[in-house]
Amino acid sequence: MNGRSTVGGSKGGRRQERREHTRSALLGAAQQLWAERGIHGASLDDVAAAAGLTKGAVYSNFAGKTDLLLALLERYTHDRIGTEVCDELRDTERPLEERFERAGQAYAARLETEDARLLALLLVEFWLYGMRDFAAGWRISDWYAERRAYIARGLAETDDVSSHDRATLVMALDFGLAFQHLLDPDRVDAKLYATGMRMVLEHSLP
Repeated sequence: MNGRSTVGGSKGGRRQERREHTRSALLGAAQQLWAERGIHGASLDDVAAAAGLTKGAVYSNFAGKTDLLLALLERYTHDRIGTEVCDELRDTERPLEERFERAGQAYAARLETEDARLLALLLVEFWLYGMRDFAAGWRISDWYAERRAYIARGLAETDDVSSHDRATLVMALDFGLAFQHLLDPDRVDAKLYATGMRMVLEHSLP
């Protein structure tokens, strides 16, 4: 009896592992294709083919394109995309001015990677999709709200500016500077991030 339970558990574990592998492959393919072609420029058939799977595999894991998009956003939530540079600013073992400089350096280094370019393209695609699809727009707005909430934690409310509002400005600077720099790196210095963070957060960090 115990042997049968073990075998059944093993099969269930393998099925779950295969399912997770399939989902990961589909998410990776969607990320690449949607960044390159746009969400409306790559169908679910295209995503399945790029992942080496059938369209049936897509529908056995996701309800449709919107569900796949939201799952991709959820993966970014777990990876805390859009918040990692702020960790440099929370390192209270270092002087505040050094934290700003290190944050600027980390931000500039991140923008040199291919992942940063793909993420910027996807964020634009997500925004466009959310503006055109009301239901998806609410979920994408929730993703932005989660990012703001994380950034706002630990920020002081000074000069009549709430920590939430400061977090909103941090995200505007993070994404907006990235969009400008990636398009025009010679005239938009990514290290302006340090200057901007200093202006927004200087009086709200411990």
